[in-house]
Amino acid sequence: MSRGYDEITSFLGEWGPFQRAIFFLLSSSIIPNGFNGLSVVFLADTPSHWCHIPANANISVEWRNVSIPLEELNGELQYSKCKRYSLGVIRNLSAMNYLPGVDVNLTEIKQERCLDGWEYSQETYLSTIVTQWDLVCSNDWKIPLTTSVFYLGVLCGSFISGQLSDRYGRKVVLFGTMAVQTCFSVIQVFAPNWGAFCVLFFIVGMGQISNYVAAFVLGTEILGKSARVLYSTLGVCLFFAIGYMLLPLFAFCIRDWRMLQLALSVPGFLYIPLWWFIPESPRWLLSQGRVEEAEEILQEAARKNGIAAPTRIFEPGEVSDWASKRKQSHSILDLLRTKNICTMTIMFFAVWMTVSVGYFALSLNTPNLHGDPYLNCFFSAATEVPAYVVAWLLLRWFPRRYSMSATLFLGGVLLFFIHLIPPSLTMVSTALEMVGKFGITAAFSIVYVYTAEVYPTVVRNMAVGACSMGSRLGSIISPYFIYLGTYDKYLPYFLMGSLTILSGILILLIPESFRVPMPETIDEMQIIKGLKPKMSSYNVQSPAEAE
Repeated sequence: MSRGYDEITSFLGEWGPFQRAIFFLLSSSIIPNGFNGLSVVFLADTPSHWCHIPANANISVEWRNVSIPLEELNGELQYSKCKRYSLGVIRNLSAMNYLPGVDVNLTEIKQERCLDGWEYSQETYLSTIVTQWDLVCSNDWKIPLTTSVFYLGVLCGSFISGQLSDRYGRKVVLFGTMAVQTCFSVIQVFAPNWGAFCVLFFIVGMGQISNYVAAFVLGTEILGKSARVLYSTLGVCLFFAIGYMLLPLFAFCIRDWRMLQLALSVPGFLYIPLWWFIPESPRWLLSQGRVEEAEEILQEAARKNGIAAPTRIFEPGEVSDWASKRKQSHSILDLLRTKNICTMTIMFFAVWMTVSVGYFALSLNTPNLHGDPYLNCFFSAATEVPAYVVAWLLLRWFPRRYSMSATLFLGGVLLFFIHLIPPSLTMVSTALEMVGKFGITAAFSIVYVYTAEVYPTVVRNMAVGACSMGSRLGSIISPYFIYLGTYDKYLPYFLMGSLTILSGILILLIPESFRVPMPETIDEMQIIKGLKPKMSSYNVQSPAEAE
């Protein structure tokens, strides 16, 4: 009987100098994803604005001071952002020495749109892409679309990253896509218009998810079993959160969007030297028949760990066995082949999409919260650190189904009840939103592992990929949840809270995978609660039998 890869390479140990170096170097490559993935929070924020009144309007100071009408928004009187009183009418009234509010009732004056552009407050930002290209009023739909274009690039990158990685290698794709993300982020600095910015943003999104996936796969394939679990939960997630926490620091120090974009892009070049320290995946090399290269990497790893490696690590027969097992005999249609697996895929797809909507919508919403936008963004990022730690502890000690449901309920209930908080208690609302994001972030981390454990080996990669498409679609539509807040600031919370609570209920119908042997074939999958098992089609092993 041929040995498995983990058994053959067990002589390396689990946590030697080689494994520690790979763990931290690959995890650190995720940091730019944290601040580039959510940079739009500051790049596309909308500062206070109002209609521009030309200096040569020939109106008196008294009329200039009241030329912008007041409007009620969310129970508060504010200067209109998109309208002004007709300058032609005001000019005539000013010429006749009529005083506003004394000789003339302002409500009777005709209003018009901002024909001469806008003026923007520079209290928070010197410039954003909104002020650069006037993405306000009739053009405000372009703001959420900008973010959606980026996440559409992420969706497309998700499709191609796996294929590129399987064909050209994990290391080549990792550094190639990091170069794409970095270089096109720099080119964005010189974008002449909004359309060009979006095209470049799409490409940056493709590069970002591709290098993330490549780093994730490379780490899980090089590291041993115990380090692999730690890397896939705390490693990449925590270093993403570190990058996210650095974003508001960059933005606070650099208030001009072009300089901020450049500052966020430059750190990508610091990863060039890692090419000589991060090896290719030995597993991938073996799958390509490049046994000598794989053995050379493992020999070097043994040397770094101070261990004497076998003269010949892999036997020819073992390599040929693995190559034959890699022959794909299943397609994505197998995820719809039976009622059980089809229902499970639809349910997971919905849960992934809901969790993604909540996570990205709350992350993008920090500039709209009461208080300093930089502190709000930092607190939003900081909540992810304990969320990932809690998720890791839950994955180690508690059932997946109840852990997912509890974290989803925590996030959903708190978001749902934000609309009941009095407007004067803004700090309470912000605190509830942060704790709500904590719950959703923890659920986001757990769902990756849960999905992989429930599906059988023969379709596991395809299943996780198909379900994660729900996450990508959720990120694409998440900016529009925030956009709904321009009409009613509580509507996004009501929708996100309701959907998250429903997902918490839905996840309870999915079978438990904690301490249950992972299925190898579709027939070994557990049955969704409420579905009648067909004994002729399934050979299901109960948790009691598994033990």
